Amino acid sequence: MRKNQSFFVFCIFIFLTVLPTLAVAECTCDEEDEERDKGKALKYKIAAFVSILIASAIGVCIPLLGKVVTVLSPEKNIFFIIKSFAAGVILATGFIHVLPDAFENLTSPCLNDHPWGDFPFTGFVAMCTAMGTLMVDTYATAYFQHRHFKNVHEADDLERDPCHAMEHVNVHTHGHTHAHAHVSSDTSELLRHRVISQVLELGIVVHSVIIGISLGASESPKTIRPLVTALTFHQFFEGMGLGSTITQAKFKKVSATIMGLFFALTTPVGIGIGIGITNVYDESSPTALIVEGVFNAASAGILIYMALVDLLAADFMNPRIQKSGGLRLGCNIALLMGSGCMSLLAKWA
Repeated sequence: MRKNQSFFVFCIFIFLTVLPTLAVAECTCDEEDEERDKGKALKYKIAAFVSILIASAIGVCIPLLGKVVTVLSPEKNIFFIIKSFAAGVILATGFIHVLPDAFENLTSPCLNDHPWGDFPFTGFVAMCTAMGTLMVDTYATAYFQHRHFKNVHEADDLERDPCHAMEHVNVHTHGHTHAHAHVSSDTSELLRHRVISQVLELGIVVHSVIIGISLGASESPKTIRPLVTALTFHQFFEGMGLGSTITQAKFKKVSATIMGLFFALTTPVGIGIGIGITNVYDESSPTALIVEGVFNAASAGILIYMALVDLLAADFMNPRIQKSGGLRLGCNIALLMGSGCMSLLAKWA
């Protein structure tokens, strides 16, 4: 699991390093004149940096407080309702915020008709990413389960006492079989949640950095002003979704803290990068449009897959929800509210 986390951190580092470099290019498409005021825009960017950082941190920490505030623990029904709301937020983020941006980028008149006008690259990239996420999800889960159970069996072989086992073969074998089956089931579910949380964070981080860079590179106060509030709520709700999956994964405190910090810092770091490359970054340049469009489409594929398959389908088919009509109704309402709130934010962000 440590190797997996190291690879996850490495992927994010490469993404943060490569994206700004690829997005710097000369503009070949005429732009409409807009109000530009560097001084005023910088004030809004600083406000966005602070508010988004705080909102992201609070959002991702709320589900992680389950050990302190018992009502928020995964064993309580309210946790399923909060997670359904957050899953609705992530689903709407993929469909309403990220995917339309990708379509807009890759169908821009600033791009050449060939090949960008010959094929729906946005849908293709999103589809391939969704399938790729499924494959990573499957193989990663299978790999960690195999490695864990191999270690468990090796430990059992070392601790087994042949004489003692022969003496208590009936009672001990029967009890051990049931106990081992129970532990195996719990371990499989735990490993599954850990894979889900890391893949979900990767999809969210990609999108968060892109919107941060776009905001930080803009010099129009009129454009930035409505984004400050909208993105603050956006990151808060996304943080709740990610925090829910991290809570169920039961990471150690250090690992959970690192994952939470990664999420909280991605958009502010993106804003910082955007401010640093303001003079050379042009969001309407072909290179920037292609890079942002492809990454947005990939992020949308990950978020939509994770929301539908790993969050909603898994929870809504959970026996606790299936057996309780009240909990089932609460989760459905929470899902609609989460997706509705995030869809409404698309008016400003």
